[in-house]
Amino acid sequence: MDERPLILITNDDGVYAKGLAELIEVIRLFGNIVVVAPDSPRSGMGHAITVDHPLRVTRLQQEEGLLIYSCTGTPADCVKLACNQLLEKLPDFIISGINHGANTSVSILYSGTMGATLEGCIHGVPSIGFSLNDYSSEADFSKAKIVVARVFQAVAQHGLPEGVCLNVNVPQGDVKGINFCRQTRGKWVEEFEKRTDPHGREYYWLKGYFNNAEAEALDTDDFALLNGFASVVPVSTDLTAYSAFQQMQKWKF
Repeated sequence: MDERPLILITNDDGVYAKGLAELIEVIRLFGNIVVVAPDSPRSGMGHAITVDHPLRVTRLQQEEGLLIYSCTGTPADCVKLACNQLLEKLPDFIISGINHGANTSVSILYSGTMGATLEGCIHGVPSIGFSLNDYSSEADFSKAKIVVARVFQAVAQHGLPEGVCLNVNVPQGDVKGINFCRQTRGKWVEEFEKRTDPHGREYYWLKGYFNNAEAEALDTDDFALLNGFASVVPVSTDLTAYSAFQQMQKWKF
């Protein structure tokens, strides 16, 4: 390893995912890479951490400027383990993705991609999560890689405020531009379908659809993505509802 920046990469689709390989290819232009990624897909894990069984790490690949580990834990586990045990120092940047599928609006709360990004932010490292609005395992990441390079270069140049990371979502196909956005207000509805298995036993299958509560708003991540723009949403690890804080201080208990 030389004087180039040290960049930690992880994801939630697993160490063998195409999106991870594409991310490594573009970020490798900017620094030395250490990958610590789940040994299998961990989508929907959010910021979950492993507390009830040991974590195991396997070194899969080592060459000049690139070291790849698989981990039996969650995306957040991967970042914690890298920062606490596997790296000799904190990385200069932490990048998560490129996720197969968008993580706009409230999906950030469920996303393992963004769970890892927020964990990096907690460690005080400039962190970015990247997602492509294509759930295919063989998605075309060529345009997304251009967005990755441009956003990474901007963060490397300007830095990020303390306690702030970025949630970046890229549309399929051509990208008209990159917009700073706010998170769309909305939620997933009709999330479970009740079914019956061949033995007559009931079970439930996660499905549903996203209901945008402000579909006409022009400044949101969901609007940008649907209209061919990549969205960049600054995300804070501080979940305090400051808009309600002052008013609620008047309450008496």
